[in-house]
Amino acid sequence: MSEFLRDYLTVVWFGAIALVLAGLLLGIAAVVRPNKPNAQKLIAYESGVDPVGDGWSQSQVRYYIFALLFVVFDVEAVFIFPWATQLERYGSFGLVEMGIFVFVLLLGLVYAWRKGVLRWV
Repeated sequence: MSEFLRDYLTVVWFGAIALVLAGLLLGIAAVVRPNKPNAQKLIAYESGVDPVGDGWSQSQVRYYIFALLFVVFDVEAVFIFPWATQLERYGSFGLVEMGIFVFVLLLGLVYAWRKGVLRWV
């Protein structure tokens, strides 16, 4: 067997050991844990208050879109920070590229604003 394949075989062995160990620990936990089913345990917990209704409700899609927009603009900061620390190294080319990047993000923000996605209510 070549040295290249032997390196991958080591990774496979560690992966197999991890799967066996995880299965073994989950199996031991299933055997050892206390199991006392109760109808009271199946009720949804709402901060100590007795639940009203069936506990299922449909969420608005706009909350997920709002969260996704937050992630997009949060990732923007991850890209801008390294650029700002090395501004002299990149020069005017880096400045133009970052300007284009910020402009595209601003276009996305304006588009979301015009569509009414940023209204929380």
